[in-house]
Parts: sequence; structure tokens; C-alpha cells
Amino acid sequence: QVQLVESGGGLVQAGGSLRLSCAVSGRTFSRWDMGWFRQAPGKEREFVAAVSGSGASTYYADSVKGRFTISRANAWNTAYLQMNSLKYEDMAVYYCAAYRSGSWDAPSSYEYWGQGTQVTVSS
Repeated sequence: QVQLVESGGGLVQAGGSLRLSCAVSGRTFSRWDMGWFRQAPGKEREFVAAVSGSGASTYYADSVKGRFTISRANAWNTAYLQMNSLKYEDMAVYYCAAYRSGSWDAPSSYEYWGQGTQVTVSS
């Protein structure tokens, strides 16, 4: 069983930055490609970014390209999402997830999920 715990969410002004962390249990962290998703009230869960197990490959939603950076530290079993130039529309609950197979941007492609961390952006 793999457990994921997100942290780092909070309240930030538009234009500000936050870094989210996702701590993953288990000894096989480097084998898991990881993704970040977000869900705003009344909206479907949407893909934000993903990173391969080695960290060499990354993928981003168009809406966050150039502003967000996904990374990982396999020695610490942790994935990160650095969010810069935050916009009001980035406000959501952010989830990290461990990828299983399929499309990078589909929630159904991910096997394990964290509980989420709230990001609130004030305009």
C-alpha cells in the first residue's frame, strides 16, 4: 500500500508563490511516476503536472506552463509543486497521485491519492 500526504497549501495573494509537498510512504517511490491535480468547487478534478520516476520527464497543463514546476526528491520520497505567479483561478484543493498507466492527464490513470491541500488565492 502506498500512502500520500500533501502539505504546503495556504492563503496567498495573487502574484505570490507557494510550494506544495507530497510525502510518499514505501520503499519504491522512484518507481512511481507522480502527478498533481486540482479541484475547485463545482468543477471536475483537473490535471496540473506530472513527473517521471527519475524526474527526467515532466508534463504540464497549458494553464500552468511557465508558472508551475513539478519536481521530486527520490531520496526523501517526496514530490513537489512550486507554484509562482498564482492567479485567482488557481484556487483549488490540490492532490498528488501515484501514476499507474494510461494518459498522464486522466485521473483514472492514477492509483493512489493523497487527501489534498487547500490553496486559496486572494485577488
